[in-house]
Amino acid sequence: MKFAISLAALAAVLVASPALAASSKKDSAIEQAKPTVADVESFVATAEKQLFDYSVDASRMGWINATYITDDTDALAAKFGAQGTEMSVRFALEAAKYKDVPGLSDDIKRKLDILRGGIVLPAPTTPGAATELNEIATRLQSAYGKGKGTLNGQPINGSDIEAAMGANRNPAQLKEMWASWHDSVGAPMKPDYVRLVDIANKGARELDYKDVGAMWRSGYDMPADAFAALTEKLWSEVKPLYDELHCYTRTKLNEKYGDAVQAKTGPIRADLLGNMWAQEWGNIYDIVAPKGAGDLGYDIGDLLNAKGYDPVKMVKTGEGFYSSLGFAPLPETFWQRSMIIKPQDREVVCHASAWDIDNKDDVRIKMCTKVNSDDFVTIHHELGHNYYQRAYNKQPYLYLNGANDGFHEAIGDFVALSITPQYLVDIGLMDPAKVPSAEKDIGLLLRQAMDKVAFLPFGLLVDKWRWGVFNGAIKPAGYNDAWTQLRLQYQGIVPPVERPDDAFDPGAKFHIPGNTPYMRYFLARILQFQFYKASCDQAGWKGPLHRCSFYGNKEVGAKLNAMLEMGASKPWPDALEAFTGTREISGEAMIEYFAPLQAWLKDQNKGKQCGW
Repeated sequence: MKFAISLAALAAVLVASPALAASSKKDSAIEQAKPTVADVESFVATAEKQLFDYSVDASRMGWINATYITDDTDALAAKFGAQGTEMSVRFALEAAKYKDVPGLSDDIKRKLDILRGGIVLPAPTTPGAATELNEIATRLQSAYGKGKGTLNGQPINGSDIEAAMGANRNPAQLKEMWASWHDSVGAPMKPDYVRLVDIANKGARELDYKDVGAMWRSGYDMPADAFAALTEKLWSEVKPLYDELHCYTRTKLNEKYGDAVQAKTGPIRADLLGNMWAQEWGNIYDIVAPKGAGDLGYDIGDLLNAKGYDPVKMVKTGEGFYSSLGFAPLPETFWQRSMIIKPQDREVVCHASAWDIDNKDDVRIKMCTKVNSDDFVTIHHELGHNYYQRAYNKQPYLYLNGANDGFHEAIGDFVALSITPQYLVDIGLMDPAKVPSAEKDIGLLLRQAMDKVAFLPFGLLVDKWRWGVFNGAIKPAGYNDAWTQLRLQYQGIVPPVERPDDAFDPGAKFHIPGNTPYMRYFLARILQFQFYKASCDQAGWKGPLHRCSFYGNKEVGAKLNAMLEMGASKPWPDALEAFTGTREISGEAMIEYFAPLQAWLKDQNKGKQCGW
C-alpha cells in the first residue's frame, strides 16, 4: 500500500493513465499467440515500472487533497483516481490471463495474484465507469472530512466532536452529538454509496471474483471462504473475554446513569461508551475503574501537559522508541512535510494516517494532534506504519506492503503496548516513585481492555456488513437495519435514538466512505499481542506480560526489522514465523495478557445477568 490508511480513491486503487488502456501491438500479439514465461515476466516488469512511476504523483495528489480539501483538489483527486483505476483494471485483467501459464516462478505467480486482486475498488471496463467510481469515492471522503455534528445546537467538527464524546458525561448531550453526527454525515452519503457498490461489483466480476467482498478476502494467502472462517475462529477465541467486559461495563454505566438511561440488562446504549462508534471504551475508564486498584495514579495526557509537551515533541518521543530499537531516525523531510497539527485556515481530513509518498524515504504522518493519551498512543501506531514502509523500500513495487494488511496495523499497535509505566519512567515522563504497584495490575489491565478488547467485535463487523452489501445479502433498503443488527449481535450495543428509514449510519465511520477494508484492524488486535509476547520473550522478560517494555532492546529491533524488510514478498505465515516462531495466528497471546483481568471480571459479574 502506498500509505497506511486509504484516503479516497487514490488509496483504493493502484494507479494510472487512461491513455494506457488501449492495448499495444505487443499486447495484441501476446493475446493471439500462446504466452511464454518470458512474455509474462516482461508484462510484470512493465506493470511494476508504470505503477511505481505513477504512484508518486498519485500519492502527492492524495496528500494535497487530504490536507487542502477544496473543489479543485477534489476534482484532481478524482481524475487521478480514475486514471489509476483504469490502469489497475487493465493490469488485473491481463494478469488473470497469465496466471495459468506453465513454468512460472513462485515470485511471478505471487505478483500476478497481487495485480489481479490488489484493487480495493475495481471499475469495469465500461467507458466512464472508472471516472464515475472515483468521483463518487472522492465525494464521499470529502463529505466526511467536512462533516459536522452539533453540541447544544452549535456546529462542531469531526475531531472536536470525537474529543467531546470521550470527555462529556451528560447523556442528553451525548445523544445529541451521536444523532447529529450520524444524521448529518452518514445519511446524505447513501445514494452515492449504493451506486459505488454497483459499479465496483461489476469491476470485480470482470476480474472473475463473485463480488468486491470476495475479492478483498482473497488477499490473505488462502481461499476467500477459508479466510472468513478464520476470522470467526479468532472471534470465538476472544469472545468470552469481551462478554465479561461488556457485562461489567454495563453494570458500571447503570450505576452512574440509572435505569432510565442504561438498563441493568440487555445491550449498552452506544453513545455512553466514550467513543462515537463505541469501538473503544477507554475514555470512560473513570466510570468503570475499581476502587483502589482502579486509581492508576497517573494519566498520560496529564503527564504530557505537566512536562510541557506539544504535538511535535510527542512525535519526537514516538520516534525515540523506534530509535531505541536500533532503527535509523526519521528523515528531515518527515518533519518538514508532515501535518502534525490541524491547520486553522482550511478543511482537512483529520483522521490519522501514515504516508509513503515516493516508495523510498518521503514518509509522513497526517494528524490533528491533541496533547492527550489517545494521540500519544496513536503517534506510536502511525510511526509503526512509517518504519514498516521504510524497512521494505528495497522490495519490488508489488511487494511494497505488509505481509498482510493486518501486519501493517499491528506493528505500531504492539509497540504501543510497550507504553507501560516503566517506559514512561525511561523517557522521563513519570516519576519512578509514582509507578503503580502490583496491586494496581487489575486497573492497568482494565484500562487496556477498554480499548483493546472492546474493539474486537467492531473490528470484525464493519467488513462483515460490507461483505453482505457486496454479495447482495444486504439490500440498499436494509443497509442501516443490517448495520444496527450486526452491532447488536457482535457488540451488544444499540443506538441512543430510533433510526429513521433513510439513515445510513455506516457512513458516519470514516472507513466506509474512505473505502478502507477494515478486517486489517481486527487482525491487528490479535497479531499485536503475538508480536508483543514474542518481543518480551526475546527480551528475556520474566514478569507479568502486561508490564513488559522492550524499549531499548536492539535484539528485538533487529529481529523485527528482518520481518519488516520482507514486505509482501512472502505469504504472511512466513513473515509471522520469522518473528514469532509460529505460522498460526491465534488469540492465545491476548488471552494470556488479560488472564488476570478475565478472572477478576468473572468474579465481579457473579450473580449478574450477562449477555444481551
